[in-house]
Amino acid sequence: MNRSRLHAMALGAALATGSASASAADAARWIGTWHASPQPLWQGDFPFPTNVPFNLWNQTLRQVVRIGPGGRRFRVVLSNEYGDRPLHIGAAHLALAGEGAGIVAASDRVLRFDGRESVTIPAGAPMLSDPVELETPASAQLSISLYLPQPAAPSTFHWEGLQSSYLTDGDATAATDLETATALPVRLFISGVQVEADADARAVVVLGDSITDGAASTPASDRRWPDFLARRLASEGIAVLNAGISGARVLRDRMGVNALARFDRDVLSQPQLRTVIVLMGINDISWHGTPFAPDDAPVSADELIAGYRQLIARAHARGVRIVGATLTPFEGALPDTPITGYYNVEKERVRQAVNQWIREAREFDAIIDFDALLRDPRHPTRMLPAYDSGDHLHPGDAGYRAMAEAVDPALL
Repeated sequence: MNRSRLHAMALGAALATGSASASAADAARWIGTWHASPQPLWQGDFPFPTNVPFNLWNQTLRQVVRIGPGGRRFRVVLSNEYGDRPLHIGAAHLALAGEGAGIVAASDRVLRFDGRESVTIPAGAPMLSDPVELETPASAQLSISLYLPQPAAPSTFHWEGLQSSYLTDGDATAATDLETATALPVRLFISGVQVEADADARAVVVLGDSITDGAASTPASDRRWPDFLARRLASEGIAVLNAGISGARVLRDRMGVNALARFDRDVLSQPQLRTVIVLMGINDISWHGTPFAPDDAPVSADELIAGYRQLIARAHARGVRIVGATLTPFEGALPDTPITGYYNVEKERVRQAVNQWIREAREFDAIIDFDALLRDPRHPTRMLPAYDSGDHLHPGDAGYRAMAEAVDPALL
């Protein structure tokens, strides 16, 4: 049994039972309000740097997240998914975020794990904190501080953070500010925040790649398209959880495990899940013949469709609605970069065939036609300039906003 499956089983059990002190009825009301999918570190033969230090030792890591629905009680999900040895957390705190690395002092709360202020997370496992009281409005920013007293390899991370994490010496988990902190552009060892919600609260998970992860959006501004959608829906008790990984693929690993491998962990284990939106496949189509995956064979439309069918069957087996999104235009992608060969006519034919199947086969419960929304009517294989970030692959802030506004809440 692979590690992602073991993780999903462990997390599913944790979500079903809650903390040791929580009743079954109490656990049933928890819902995810923020998520970042864990990734393993890659090796130096990949074009992008990991942007993480060699190790962390006697240091505090402070990370800022923007939640969806608010509430009065929260739990934090830590992850040692890709660690090959136990991860020791000497102390952990949750607070309302202030400016930069600061927190709102009066809001600082100690996180406990089965009543203890420190915890050791086994290799390959998640760890769910005990509930903590912290009244917080919807769309607020929370700060999670972790003290690492022993040498710890940054084995489990989320690369496209788009929000600085802060690293400083010693145990500064309760410090109001971290004046000498080093900023890191990644997330480490955190994968989720849950809130105690009303009985009718529900979650929507967006499973995607860099377009869902918000690549090319303005950093530290929460302008990914799931962010815009989350703010639209938070007041209705709908949590939008971003399970995007830059470079993610449906069928193959590299910047994260493939979608079929992580579907249970990142999607189906989420409490109160009602719907998943799938926007993924461009990297399956485009990566072969590039520095990202020079030895990979091409992926056909039939292969990608077979992957979608697996996701559909597994979602339906759990009573979850699954919405398919068409793949967006990418002609001219990544100009003036060393990433050559990303687009060609044959890859475009595969994209068109996949989009035709998504629109016409109607095997998804509903579709969102992001291709029709973002394409240039005068040059349909290219993104409309008003929505293009400039790299001809990722939308900019305006494009991400338009994507969120195009989602009909009735589909969810």
